[in-house]
Amino acid sequence: MHAYTVFKDVAIILVMAKIFGLLARKCKAPQVVGEIIAGLVIGPCLLGWVAQTEFISCMAEIGVVILMFGAGLETNMKKLIKTGPKALAIACAGVFVPLAGGTLLYMIFYGAASIGSAEFLKAVFMGTIMTATSVSITVQALKEMGYLTGTVGTTILSAAIIDDIIGIIVLTFVIGMKSENTEPIAVILSTIAFFCFAIVGGIIMHYVFKKFDNKHPHTRRIPILGLAFCLALSYIAEKYFGIADITGAYVAGIILCSIRDSDYIAEKMDINSYMIFGPLFFASIGLKTNISGVNMAILGFSVCFVIVALITKIIGCGLVSRLCRFKMSDSAKIGVGMMTRGEVALIVAQKGLSAGMMDPVYFTSVILLIIVSSIATPIFLKLLYSKFPEKA
Repeated sequence: MHAYTVFKDVAIILVMAKIFGLLARKCKAPQVVGEIIAGLVIGPCLLGWVAQTEFISCMAEIGVVILMFGAGLETNMKKLIKTGPKALAIACAGVFVPLAGGTLLYMIFYGAASIGSAEFLKAVFMGTIMTATSVSITVQALKEMGYLTGTVGTTILSAAIIDDIIGIIVLTFVIGMKSENTEPIAVILSTIAFFCFAIVGGIIMHYVFKKFDNKHPHTRRIPILGLAFCLALSYIAEKYFGIADITGAYVAGIILCSIRDSDYIAEKMDINSYMIFGPLFFASIGLKTNISGVNMAILGFSVCFVIVALITKIIGCGLVSRLCRFKMSDSAKIGVGMMTRGEVALIVAQKGLSAGMMDPVYFTSVILLIIVSSIATPIFLKLLYSKFPEKA
């Protein structure tokens, strides 16, 4: 294949991803869903205009790293610390109840497996996909109703941030267990070692960036160095600790999230992601998805996957909210607000596919979950708030 062929592939992906993204937004679905569908349409499954190549895979990997770096940069540490134990308890339930539910669902469909076996890890991985929370739809719904800064809205936002952090740690551990020669204790130790390294190195880099930011505020060199730091930590995480590169990228974002120009860095990352890397990543998921393998069994599993993913978030987060002395109506709002899934679920699924822990046909389940949760969450929230309005 000639080198210039990639220009044609990228041009097709960018145009089609934008068209389908706009169509998805008009249908009140997340734009990323449209970009994934664009990959399905132009890929081998339908039109066959673009094939998954090593170049597109590499560009998509950069895209997912930048997405996770941006997610880390947007973390509000002050709000995270302020909400404290309640948000942490809700987030833990929001991770472990869906994790258990997804694992059990997979084993009900495909048979129980001994702990530590390859099949057991596949089952756990399906549960891991369910752990991710994407509150962008929830935020928009709460903002429209004027409840975003209320007690419930703040709790949902903080719990979602902690939820993703715990989810990434779970993903790191599950993928680390993939190797047949890897002992659980070795995975735990390498994970702990990475986070110790990240804390010590993060404190140092935070002050270095803070000093540099004060000396050269709002200059282009800040986001350039920030991106370099993100890529370096992603490399170190994967190369020396056996940790997923997206974990390194997410941690890099958290390290820089409280410097003065963190919003400026996030803005520049968003431009890169929006223009090229984001569409390439999401379209590449469509390119890799094998819908030809979808049959009634897979369709049945996908429907159950969506139901279990939604219910386990509501039960886990809702019950713990009630234990934290929230009213029953507010507990229901928190549970519903936490059930949306989006980019992080796709990122987790993509990492599992790369690690050989998931068949491409199961992307159907993940995409269906994102569409259903994105449509259902605003509807249920509006119903709850109309019946039980939150007092100012």
